[in-house]
Amino acid sequence: MRWGIAGYGWVARDHMAPAIRAAGGTVTAVADPSPHARALAEAAGLVAFGTAEAMLASGLCDLLYVATPNDAHVGPVRAAAGAGVPVLCEKPIAATLGQAEALAGAVAGGVLYGTAFDQRHHPAHRAMADAIAGGDIGRPVAVRIVYACWVAPDWTPDGSEHDNWRADPVRAGGGAVIDLALHGLDLAERLLAEPLTDLNVMLQRRIHAYPVDDGGMLTGRTAAGVLFQSHVAYNCAEVLPRRRLEVLGESGLLIAIDTMGQTAGGTLTRRCAASGTETAVPFDAATSPFAAQAAAFMAAARGDAHDFSMPRDLALMRLFDRAYQEARTWL
Repeated sequence: MRWGIAGYGWVARDHMAPAIRAAGGTVTAVADPSPHARALAEAAGLVAFGTAEAMLASGLCDLLYVATPNDAHVGPVRAAAGAGVPVLCEKPIAATLGQAEALAGAVAGGVLYGTAFDQRHHPAHRAMADAIAGGDIGRPVAVRIVYACWVAPDWTPDGSEHDNWRADPVRAGGGAVIDLALHGLDLAERLLAEPLTDLNVMLQRRIHAYPVDDGGMLTGRTAAGVLFQSHVAYNCAEVLPRRRLEVLGESGLLIAIDTMGQTAGGTLTRRCAASGTETAVPFDAATSPFAAQAAAFMAAARGDAHDFSMPRDLALMRLFDRAYQEARTWL
């Protein structure tokens, strides 16, 4: 299947484009207002356009992946919906809840839409979900996440981009928390097979001199009483342990280390609550979450059963936004 990409930044170039190819798809075209981004696309043998509308009108795309800054999601998604092209849009749905509601309205006509919560597709996390559903740790008690990185005010992924829009309150809609926390929230719902019903957020602007949060702590609960805790940050050095996911159950603990993120691999173990014995849980360590996500979206576009859902994602955005906006009044 032929993919077009709206927003040819480092995530699209370094992670999603290779993942599409690994999943058996083809990237054919790119839309980006930046001449530099278009030049990189053309150097990679892709057809480059200034707008998503022009790219979709070319007929080169069967699917669209949107990786623009958060406040620019609505336009490409609306264009894809108008063209009847299935669209996979990066998280968060948009920079604001109002934009997210508008985006949801644009795809309400029935075009396939997915929010790019790639962590729910990581093979290790799929294995965790299967283990929980199979009763390997008994009744779940709590989900605990650490998902952190270092994003300084002048951060650039490779020296070629100097536009750190992730620290721009308008273009990003916030800082570390809106960028990182929604991955964990969505993943917790996937692992537990039930939605979160309560959420609280505490923010910090502790290290970096920019006008958005550089860290946050989230706590929540599902309707069944499973607790949720997540620490996300832009102020954690990359060499420190910073990617850990645990699911505690009445009879065991699942521990995933270095699985959260863009790359394949990591480790997954189960620790028995009776004996303390640790056992490795097997999973596909060669497939990245981006590649697994691209494969899942292409299968959905072909008509296979899938778990992409705008109503679910919008409900999570509403829950998050209430807690996030309240927390920002105290920052």
